[in-house]
Amino acid sequence: MNETVDFRPQTRVIAQLAEGTRDDQLAAPTPCEDLAVRHLLGHLTMLAAAFRDAARKDLGPMDTSPDTVQPDIGPGWRAELAKNLEELAEAWRAPEAWTGDTRAGGVELPGAVAGQVAMDELVVHGWDLARATGQPYAPDPAGLEIARALLAASPDGPDREGMFGPIVPVPEDAPILDRVVGLSGRRPDWTA
Repeated sequence: MNETVDFRPQTRVIAQLAEGTRDDQLAAPTPCEDLAVRHLLGHLTMLAAAFRDAARKDLGPMDTSPDTVQPDIGPGWRAELAKNLEELAEAWRAPEAWTGDTRAGGVELPGAVAGQVAMDELVVHGWDLARATGQPYAPDPAGLEIARALLAASPDGPDREGMFGPIVPVPEDAPILDRVVGLSGRRPDWTA
């Protein structure tokens, strides 16, 4: 990837979904197995900070690996998530974020790949949050295409369990969001 990507449209979508999440929905199930809405929001808060740091090449202790701890939210989580999302979008505006190597979730990877993974995480987990909370979801079209390309390039099979689940077959003429959701290992018809 030779150019930067504007994360602001997709981070705004996530922030709006978070604002629309009611407190009585925090214990609701999500398409992410074993994660309630509160844990998904905690994961989004942590991954926004981790990928912000990856863009800055600040390779400190931030880790988004689901094996570390069950993510959760605390008091002021909406403001913390919004701040992390704004900082993530700003960090990826820098051309140097997309060059060289970096680390996110304990994995070393090229900056351009980290940017693609960050966008995929925002697009797919945005869908997860919208589905779990019954909110409409219109992801950023550019972000959606980045997620589609990244997920389509990931081979299917038992080794895919790490970052994505096994591909869920979706008709080729289905909307791109449904295809991305299927490629991520989720059923597009999932409901709480």
